[in-house]
Amino acid sequence: MADALPPLLLQFAVTVLLSFVLGLELHSYRRSQDESIGFGTTRTLTLIGALGFVMWLLDGVPAHVGAQPPFQPPAPGGTAAAVASDLLGTRGLYLAGLVALAIWLTVDLWPRVSQSTRAARQPADQGGELLPSLVALLAYALGPLVLTQPDWLVAAVMVVTMLMLGEKPLIRRLSDAFPSAEGVTLAKFLIIAGLVLPLMPASPLPGLPTLSYQKVWLAVVAISGLSYLGYVAHRYIWPKAGTLVTGIIGGLYSSTAVTIVLGRASRTDAGIAAQAPAAIVVAIMMMYLRLLVLIVLLGHLGTARALLLPFGAIVSGSGLIAYGLWRIGSRSGSAPGHGAPQLDPLKPMPARPQTDSSPSASPGRSGKSASLSNPLALSIALLFAALFIAFAAITQFVTTHYGAATLKLLSLLVGFTDINPFILSLVATHGVVAPQLMIDAILVASVVNNLVNATYALILARQRLMLPVVVWYALCLASVLVWAGWF
Repeated sequence: MADALPPLLLQFAVTVLLSFVLGLELHSYRRSQDESIGFGTTRTLTLIGALGFVMWLLDGVPAHVGAQPPFQPPAPGGTAAAVASDLLGTRGLYLAGLVALAIWLTVDLWPRVSQSTRAARQPADQGGELLPSLVALLAYALGPLVLTQPDWLVAAVMVVTMLMLGEKPLIRRLSDAFPSAEGVTLAKFLIIAGLVLPLMPASPLPGLPTLSYQKVWLAVVAISGLSYLGYVAHRYIWPKAGTLVTGIIGGLYSSTAVTIVLGRASRTDAGIAAQAPAAIVVAIMMMYLRLLVLIVLLGHLGTARALLLPFGAIVSGSGLIAYGLWRIGSRSGSAPGHGAPQLDPLKPMPARPQTDSSPSASPGRSGKSASLSNPLALSIALLFAALFIAFAAITQFVTTHYGAATLKLLSLLVGFTDINPFILSLVATHGVVAPQLMIDAILVASVVNNLVNATYALILARQRLMLPVVVWYALCLASVLVWAGWF
């Protein structure tokens, strides 16, 4: 049926429908805020959207569905007057309608702003006088947007607008909780991902023909992004997470951080001690999921598929162990799952280097919710890049001069340190190591890391409840060594 209708009629219907939905959402927003109807009823916004559609067509320029806007700027070197003349010549009628609408909105807005300013007793949250005018301008622009832009862009504009109108309480909570320093945090990630990455050359590193500068920094962006997601989730979505949720979120950026903090807190808090073993196992499970996501993000789907079965077996077994430990802790602990300790992934970790992620941990006080610090430090990113290159060079050197046996020993030793650069460098230097040997080395390094973490938690906590975690990952290591044929 859609093929039988004229395309222009369909575009007009879409414009009217979207404008009508905007009007409904604005009306719903005002009713939830106990505001008067005022300007911008559903009918008004629908007519404004239709007006913008008609004005755009009456300028005489044909519509281009799904293409770029027909207006083309003048050649370089043209003056501002030439640009203005060209714009007015092609879209003068539409711009005249926009100016008339802006004047009308200003006349309507001015008395309400003045009245709000004089009303000293009016709550500050009931302002929003500018919002209906912005929605009206957006409705006016819907017609040209539908006529000239792809459908995904139209949908994205509508989704953002609906979220801004419908999620005011959530946005207000986020803005109240959002410190000014978070702007700097986001700027750091934009520098790492949006500025430095495109500038990295695709040429190989000296002595490492299979590894380029761009691949190295792409790994930095991937692991920094996942760490930042874990930080945002814990700080703003689950700011008062219990012990188990701390394990889940903490595993996104560093299972070592969770292990150290929960191990220390278990000494003094019975509730945390009861659930810490299960939380540590859950954090390690998240580590395997994170590794798979990183490998997929870097474009190595074949390696991810090869690791899916052994990783899935370890994660499934760990899930059963975590459930059993949680049931035991629920019966023996007081107020289990609450009062998670504080995590600080930027402070240096005492007595032992980091093992599975760039962030590190610091102890916190029990009885308080976990508090994460920003994991996006440029020094940490540079350190990860340096370790990435170093492990790639070491791997190539030992496999070239000493063979597979030395790589096996290296994977055992790497489990005591940071495994992310080692694993990602193995995956990135495709062809240097035999595929099966690479899979075996990744498995052994990750399970050794798990066993070291569990042992470290047992030493810190000095609790018998940690012993099953150590035994489980010792069995996992033995099974992996037998499966790989190393033992």
